[in-house]
Amino acid sequence: MKPSSTLFLKVAVIFIGIPVLALCLFLLPQIANEANEVAERGSDLAYVVYGILMVMYVSAIPFYFALYQSFNLLSYIDKNQAFSELSVRALKKIKNCAITISALYVVALPLVYIMAEIDDAPGLVLIGMGLIFAPMVIAVFAAVLQRLLKEAIDIKSENDLIV
Repeated sequence: MKPSSTLFLKVAVIFIGIPVLALCLFLLPQIANEANEVAERGSDLAYVVYGILMVMYVSAIPFYFALYQSFNLLSYIDKNQAFSELSVRALKKIKNCAITISALYVVALPLVYIMAEIDDAPGLVLIGMGLIFAPMVIAVFAAVLQRLLKEAIDIKSENDLIV
């Protein structure tokens, strides 16, 4: 397969990572600084914000690892190794990363609820739940692709043994 066939997807993977990197480098430290100022004035809300920020920073690690695995998967496709055990392992790692991200946001959901109660913003809980279910959709999709790819590899190996 020509490398240009997956070039668009590789560029898309890179462009998916850029906003998250910008968020981690610019917006989240600004939020932490404002929470620090509020904590100096004696508010307990700042500690809730610190917890949410910690979860957001920690969730960036599996996010970038999943992007790296996606990039590897596209490279396997370029090398005509799409139907290989390497692709199955990459999909499994992507699935595990998505489950990890979702679990991290499940842990943060009580903090989001506390913040929503204090700020009287019930929509904040819905946003928190969206951050849980989006990675779960990716995990289910990766699991289905992993199973289908494994079955295709098994059928391919059976056909190779017959011939």
